Amino acid sequence: MKYLSFIFTNLGRKKIRSSLTFLSIMIAFILYGLLGAVQAALSQGVDVAGADRLVVRHKVSIIQLLPISYTQRISQIEGVDLVTHFVWFGGIYQDPKNFFPQMPVEPESFLDMYPEFTLPANQVEKWKETRTGAIVGRKSADRFGWKIGDRVPIQATIWPKVDGSRNWEFDVVGIYDSDKKGTDLTQFFFRYDYFDETRSRGSGLIGWYVVRVGDPDRAVEVASTIDETFANSPYETKAETEGAFVQAFAKQMGNITAIVIAIMGAVFFTILLVAGNTMGQSVRERIVELGVMKAIGFTDKKVLAIVLSESITLSTLAGGLGLLLSWILVQGMSDSLSGIFPVFYLPSSSIVWGAGFTLLLGFIAGAIPAFQAKQLRIADALRR
Repeated sequence: MKYLSFIFTNLGRKKIRSSLTFLSIMIAFILYGLLGAVQAALSQGVDVAGADRLVVRHKVSIIQLLPISYTQRISQIEGVDLVTHFVWFGGIYQDPKNFFPQMPVEPESFLDMYPEFTLPANQVEKWKETRTGAIVGRKSADRFGWKIGDRVPIQATIWPKVDGSRNWEFDVVGIYDSDKKGTDLTQFFFRYDYFDETRSRGSGLIGWYVVRVGDPDRAVEVASTIDETFANSPYETKAETEGAFVQAFAKQMGNITAIVIAIMGAVFFTILLVAGNTMGQSVRERIVELGVMKAIGFTDKKVLAIVLSESITLSTLAGGLGLLLSWILVQGMSDSLSGIFPVFYLPSSSIVWGAGFTLLLGFIAGAIPAFQAKQLRIADALRR
């Protein structure tokens, strides 16, 4: 610590060069944070997916429907604790850009299946009592200014009503939250019985099932049993763990992790060259000074540590500020991007890895100049 002022003095000698290097590193880590948030958004649901939950869809495609009669047969399979189902509604609220997922569900089994969704008991009871009742995530409620008691019209794109109308109206009876980071708080759920009675076609059909197994270690076994149960039937199934289902859905847009790694690899390699060049120039300009330091008693190891500390200090300060700014930007962009990314946040794991990268960048950038300073002979330095 006693050399800290000395380190900062050395970094401030060439203010323009140090400032440009500082800004380059800071911007690189801002980009790193934003890409981390985008990666988390595109793969959202993987981290919060239940290890004990399976998704059962039509074998051909998720847009193919399954009969609701499968509910009883699936619930009788050994290892299955609970079954619930969903249908993709795909409606429009006021404007097509106001996207948020809407799905009819059975309230009791749905809430039992997803304990991460927290809803006050009185709102749960109100939902069960209200035929046209719906619950909505906190993000969507805040986005559209909805409150409990509001009547929300949604224009159907897939499911017309029996009377030919496409205008569905729902009463907001609950707003759900979650204490679990990464939970989607943009969704809109309403009662399946009302939906099934009111739609003009597809009665008795659902989109997909979610199944909870008693033992997560048997999830793959139970999934195989479900598929075997409905093999060679008019509605064959494809069962998989919820995490695998979410990952497969995300990979339709490509391998996001590989794309992020490739981009950040190129950025950090460039920044490494910039930071390394800065430290190299700093050492070359101070050869005589370093020789004097050694002549008055500074050991080779101490000189190496000072030069390396300069590089690490510059990198950690710039990188840390970049991570902080990226976190602030992500927080500010979260609400405005809710129509595109239901979940948009900077994962704590990305921050931890980012902090590690700041140290690693500083160490690698300063390693060669520091070693050169260590190897410098007093006579050679003073002769210059």
